[in-house]
Amino acid sequence: MSNPMSAPDSGPALVARSVAKRFGSTQALSDASLEVRAGEVHGLLGANGAGKSTLSRIICGHVGRDSGELLYRARTLSPRSTREALDSGIALVAQETSLAPDLSVLENIFLPELGRPGRLSFPDMRRRASDILARLGRDHALPLDQEVRRLSAAQRQLVEIAKALALDADLMIFDEPTASLSPSEVDRLFDILARLREQGHALIFVSHRLEEVFTVTDRVTILREGRTVAASLDTARLTQTDIIRHMVGRDLGAIYATPGLDRRGGARDPVLEVTNLSARPIVRDVSFTVHRGEILGIGGLVGAGRSEAMEALFGLRPRDGGTIRLKGREIALRRPVDAIRQGIGFVAEDRRAQNIVPDLSVRENLMLAHLGRHRGFGLGYRQRQDRVDTLLAQLGLPTDRMDASLLTFSGGMQQKIIMARWLLIDPEVLILDEPTKGVDIGTRSAIYRILRDIADQGVAVVVISSDFEELLGVTERVVVMSDGITIADLPTPILTEEKLTLLAAPRSSTTRNRALLETLAREHGAFAWWALLEEDSLICLGTAAAATAPPLDLRAGEALHPRDTPIPRALAARAQGIVTDGALATLLVPLRNARGHDLGWIGLTAAADTPLPDPGQIAAQVRRLTRDSDDIEGDAA
Repeated sequence: MSNPMSAPDSGPALVARSVAKRFGSTQALSDASLEVRAGEVHGLLGANGAGKSTLSRIICGHVGRDSGELLYRARTLSPRSTREALDSGIALVAQETSLAPDLSVLENIFLPELGRPGRLSFPDMRRRASDILARLGRDHALPLDQEVRRLSAAQRQLVEIAKALALDADLMIFDEPTASLSPSEVDRLFDILARLREQGHALIFVSHRLEEVFTVTDRVTILREGRTVAASLDTARLTQTDIIRHMVGRDLGAIYATPGLDRRGGARDPVLEVTNLSARPIVRDVSFTVHRGEILGIGGLVGAGRSEAMEALFGLRPRDGGTIRLKGREIALRRPVDAIRQGIGFVAEDRRAQNIVPDLSVRENLMLAHLGRHRGFGLGYRQRQDRVDTLLAQLGLPTDRMDASLLTFSGGMQQKIIMARWLLIDPEVLILDEPTKGVDIGTRSAIYRILRDIADQGVAVVVISSDFEELLGVTERVVVMSDGITIADLPTPILTEEKLTLLAAPRSSTTRNRALLETLAREHGAFAWWALLEEDSLICLGTAAAATAPPLDLRAGEALHPRDTPIPRALAARAQGIVTDGALATLLVPLRNARGHDLGWIGLTAAADTPLPDPGQIAAQVRRLTRDSDDIEGDAA
């Protein structure tokens, strides 16, 4: 195995100078430069269409350059194919993996070698695969004999990384690697990147998510309109505003739209009420209400059932229980056309597969929802033309390309056109699943402003997102889902990303904490509870009560001001001791996981005349029951 380039000061591993590339009439790159060192994670940033993917594809041998210079290990690089790039030690780990789904993990890791002449030793391949995975850390084991189709997105990505290492790749390009991962899976990927960096690999990290850029990269290079506008900037010295200014050429201000009109009066009018919705096995019990002029967020980790619940609501998947009310009237939504005729729009997550009809023009794609609602003779295009013109102007969409294929537009422009499709039916409710997935920072900001404008016009907006920062920035309330169940409905101002992560943790991952509460309640005849405490809020994460415990009006997933609870003095003191509130006595103990992360407080409340144990004893019991648990570390970290 070749030795990875081992030190950041050993000179650049890769140098790209003044690279240019034209596709037909489109100048994708005109003056792109990049310098990547060994032993660093280098961010490659830019808005959609800036040329990030084109430059990455040139480096990896997918396409050739028209002009410019590439140097790799101080030698001229001109790969005519991905095979030549791989043989040189350059690999691409793409968002969409290039694996053979019917082959095993082991066979996929060595897939490039299977087509080469000579005999292969499967015992040797198995030993090499184990060695490669060991380099990535003991937490990243893979079932070598399992078919790739049965793996999660994170595991498939790990196979891609192992495949690159099997070819002795020293330079790896990670193109939007976190798009399909949960927060805990992102943490594990970053752990792998850190290990690869320590081993001396040169890593290029392409991402739209600025918080990830600040977390994982050492330096960044920024492209705009095919040119490098900022090269090799130290990430630690940058702010989000600095990066955005370079990407778009101007100050955008806040990424998230400023709050819209004061809609508290309108928020008294519920538009859509969903109660005990189920579509088993994924959706088990979902309830929420969204009001006129409100932006409601639906949050949760991958696998929580967020998208599936909205698909069941819209008629895309059969329901087996629950009621849906629109403006107080119960409605039956068995098919999407039923939802459309009731004034409910749905922008699905997968733009290409679920929203776009590739053989239709922009105009025809735009009018699809209208056709679902239109009744009578003809298509009704002419009657809606004025509304179409108004929407195009509002959303900044081109009026001279209505007959072009929608696939010729950027991802951000496609998303705006899909949103316009639903606005054309003047919806009562608009549901958007991952509305900014795969779009650049400038388009994200524009979409957030559009959502605010839509809500200000009285539409009830529901945003599903795995990006907790996005939920906090654009919504007014967040409904948190886990394992197909809604477990919390909280106002956005009291939430943080850390609180959302704790609330969204799979219920299976909090088993030990629930068992802890039940043990404490039973042994001490008390009401045991787990909560996040701040000066002006208490967010309850779980409770357990002994038969003889005094009633305490705390419910999991609920937020209260401490003064609105029966134990305000204890909550204000927040001390590891016993504090009395009238007839109640409360003992509080901080909860930490194995890494020392703050997971809130464990409380034990009993009648004041009930003898509670020594606080040190309870603290020791909590530590003993949680010290070996890594169940919620990844999600809480």
